[in-house]
Amino acid sequence: MVQNRPAEIGMALEDVDTPALVVDLDIYERNLDRMATLIEASGKKLRPHAKMHKTPSVALDQIKRGAVGVCCQKISEAECMVEGGIGDVLITNEIVSKAKLKRVAQLAHKAKIGICVDNKNATLALNEECAAENVTIRVLVEIDVGGHRCGVVSPNDALNLARIIVNASHLNFGGLQAYHGSAQHKRTAAERLDAVDGAANIVCATVEALKADGINCDIVTGGGTGTLKHDITYKQWDELQCGSYAFMDADYAKNQLTDNEWGTGFEHSFFILTQVMSDCQPNMVVCDAGLKAVASDSGNPTIAEYEHLSYRMTSDEHGCVDLTLKDKIGLGDRLMLIPGHCDPNVNLYDWIVGMRGGVVEKIWTVSARGALS
Repeated sequence: MVQNRPAEIGMALEDVDTPALVVDLDIYERNLDRMATLIEASGKKLRPHAKMHKTPSVALDQIKRGAVGVCCQKISEAECMVEGGIGDVLITNEIVSKAKLKRVAQLAHKAKIGICVDNKNATLALNEECAAENVTIRVLVEIDVGGHRCGVVSPNDALNLARIIVNASHLNFGGLQAYHGSAQHKRTAAERLDAVDGAANIVCATVEALKADGINCDIVTGGGTGTLKHDITYKQWDELQCGSYAFMDADYAKNQLTDNEWGTGFEHSFFILTQVMSDCQPNMVVCDAGLKAVASDSGNPTIAEYEHLSYRMTSDEHGCVDLTLKDKIGLGDRLMLIPGHCDPNVNLYDWIVGMRGGVVEKIWTVSARGALS
């Protein structure tokens, strides 16, 4: 069954059905414009991560402002982006099953596709599928720059894998994937700078090993919203993969940007609209956004304009707010929640409602919702 849209174009905010994902378009566009200006001044390229929004419309807005394409984590996400009109997609993850590798090769008939590898056998299997489809795709070696997730763990390992790619019949060596995910949420600027500096040293050592063997590294891609302030100053990265900057979330707001500033320099444009459905309990109201409507991996959401209050997802369909004597929130009132982590919240909904001046202007389909394969 296709879910009903929570709103229609021209509808007022107070008439949007809840719970719903809402984007303030004025703030969203300011975030996109700010990033475009920063990237242009840095001389780097921007390849935003589509895993955050899972919405081709957002990706197209970013490309209109100079982004060279998008990143995806899954082949199914990449398929949705290509279907939505995106012509350049980098899959920043490892894919190993034969069925998925075949889909990667087939997708290369429709768009410019890149992919990351960190294993010899998976790389050879990818080449076989590309040969069967008679396509050649760009392949980046993923290196571990401190996140200790995927990626080869030494310059020599990267060199050996790059040699395989260079000698493969249907693969082009496209450079290095050097993304430090955990660095994005280190709380102090000093901690993030230290992580970026360590990652840059690993990139340098790897590029030098490739160069010594006669292999040119055209692109080093990585970086993110949390480390942007540092990433744009390091020559080691040619392309940045910031994603959350367009929407932002409560967890990023906990980062210390400067001695007296918090966040990332971007604004919260992304909210979960919820409505009070019960006020029977003393000094508490119950809203209609619970655990199934609010991702909790990064903690509870904050409440816009009521930052002194806490929002508790007490069960699947209930969220509770404890009130002070001064708070006048009652039955039918609406609250705008700032989720702890924007990425998994998007994956809970079919639609994103774009508002401007309190009126619905756009409704985006979350095309890649549930695209986990």
